[in-house]
Amino acid sequence: MNSAFLSTFFALLVSCSIAFAGDTTKAVAVLHPTTGSNVAGTVTFTMASDQIKVVADITGLTPGKHGFHIHEFGDCSAPDAKSAGGHFNPTNHQHGAPDAADRHAGDLGNIEADASGKAHLELTDKAMKLSGSDSIVGHAVIVHEKADDLKTQPTGDAGGRVACGVIGIAKP
Repeated sequence: MNSAFLSTFFALLVSCSIAFAGDTTKAVAVLHPTTGSNVAGTVTFTMASDQIKVVADITGLTPGKHGFHIHEFGDCSAPDAKSAGGHFNPTNHQHGAPDAADRHAGDLGNIEADASGKAHLELTDKAMKLSGSDSIVGHAVIVHEKADDLKTQPTGDAGGRVACGVIGIAKP
């Protein structure tokens, strides 16, 4: 091979490695309604020391609690969002509350909507990651029609899916 080509190739390879060497510090999911739903919103994930700060703003919900999870696939293409698979669980734990020691990385508990159908949630989480093999980036956020009971295996008996959004890297 031509040495100029190899030099250019390796320089490009090194510069690409440097460009992607940094860890992700912020991610976002834009939630879109499933068929028959009007639920929409945004969820941001921001590195804060050794934790991830989660901020969710969602509209179009029925009043009350709704299961709120990260699912295994970043695929919201099915009308019912079942293409997103089950809960994101890279460490093979049981389903549980967000503050439980033994829980899926995708278990975020419930988000509660007011009488107008709006919900706002802020929490910090040590189980989620924005980088590495257990990263939530590329997976999906799902909002469910019912409350997560935080104990039924493997899903919390939260019912159907009313919104889905794929988690992507956000501008810091």
